[in-house]
Amino acid sequence: MSAYVISNARIFDGTGREPFAGEVVTEGNRITAVTAGHGPRPDGATVIDGAGGTLMPGLVEAHAHLSFPDLFANDITRLPIEEHMLITVRNARTMLDCGYTSAFSAAAAKTRLDVVVKREIESGRVPGPRMLANRPEITATGGLGDTNAIHPPYDEDPTFCWIANGPDEIRRVARTLAREGVDLLKLNISGDGGTSSAGADVTVMTDAEVEAAMEIARPRNLRVAGHCRSAGSVLMALRHGVEVIYHANYSDEEALDALEAARDRIFVAPALGLAWSLFTFAEAHRIPPARARAAEEEVAFSVDTYSRMRKRGIRVLPGGDYGFPTSPHGTYARDLQIFVDILGFSPMETLVAATKHGGEIMGHSGELGVVKAGALADLLLVAGDPLGDIAILQDRTALRMIMKDGALHKHEETRR
Repeated sequence: MSAYVISNARIFDGTGREPFAGEVVTEGNRITAVTAGHGPRPDGATVIDGAGGTLMPGLVEAHAHLSFPDLFANDITRLPIEEHMLITVRNARTMLDCGYTSAFSAAAAKTRLDVVVKREIESGRVPGPRMLANRPEITATGGLGDTNAIHPPYDEDPTFCWIANGPDEIRRVARTLAREGVDLLKLNISGDGGTSSAGADVTVMTDAEVEAAMEIARPRNLRVAGHCRSAGSVLMALRHGVEVIYHANYSDEEALDALEAARDRIFVAPALGLAWSLFTFAEAHRIPPARARAAEEEVAFSVDTYSRMRKRGIRVLPGGDYGFPTSPHGTYARDLQIFVDILGFSPMETLVAATKHGGEIMGHSGELGVVKAGALADLLLVAGDPLGDIAILQDRTALRMIMKDGALHKHEETRR
């Protein structure tokens, strides 16, 4: 059993407490001691000099798309499965290289990509974050991901979604995906501006359809996330026990009240990185001007929505929708800066959301996303102060150590 002592570091423990000087001891896959100054050290432990850097919990990606291949939606399904699997494996390593030691999947581009890469990571055969695996999003005709038309050729599995209409079809699809070993289901309850025939303000699923998915999920202990931009879709998701609400940009006062009432059991992940990138890099990627303007308006509108969520104590987590040309893999920590520079979260609030609350969304409250005795040993050593400069987490060279489950994925000696 490997043991490590990370000394001479400023410890950000994920709880919101101000960083403090100290050292951390890990044995096996757990943190066994956190002390101010020096404490007892296990015999034979490897000592890592933190050189005054910041030791913090590993980051959690709350809206991961490991199998999205840095292509736009219409090209994702056309990618042959063999190449697609290899890309997913490479993306898993990239995410870990960026200091993200956990990933809550918001959908896989094909049915078994998440499941297979999670199995390979857990076996130790490939590097990657600890994962909760998902599958293609379940959508309704005309909803996000249905790019079909009435004329042939007709493809029942377009882009990155499965189309299902009515409670019986929803049950069949959910059962099929559960059979393949997923941890999560995702429902596209609302439409989406620019990517479906139903806009972001339209709720495309019915109560009966959402409840049908929950009927399959509950007895199988599957957790359910919802693509919910409209206020109606947020309310529908909450009525039926959907736990993770993605986007929620257009939540009105009634939806905000409902989110606040459920704040101890739900999570909201805005996933603004894609919208921000669509207008920021529109010219370089030849984004149509109308699409770029819509994305810019979405971000501007969202600032007030998420500010009100923050003030109501709703857990709002950074991360999401990385894996498209304007928001490629490896740029995940851009979302942390978006939270600070655009949404008005403090660096402390942002890092707590990306660590402590991230551990909670992963289902490991109190033992993931925090630095304390007994917690899982997922740790980053940063050569700098992320609270003083949140952008430093976008610099992979600043990540001097990455530890996941007590094993070193990366360790660079600090040059003096």
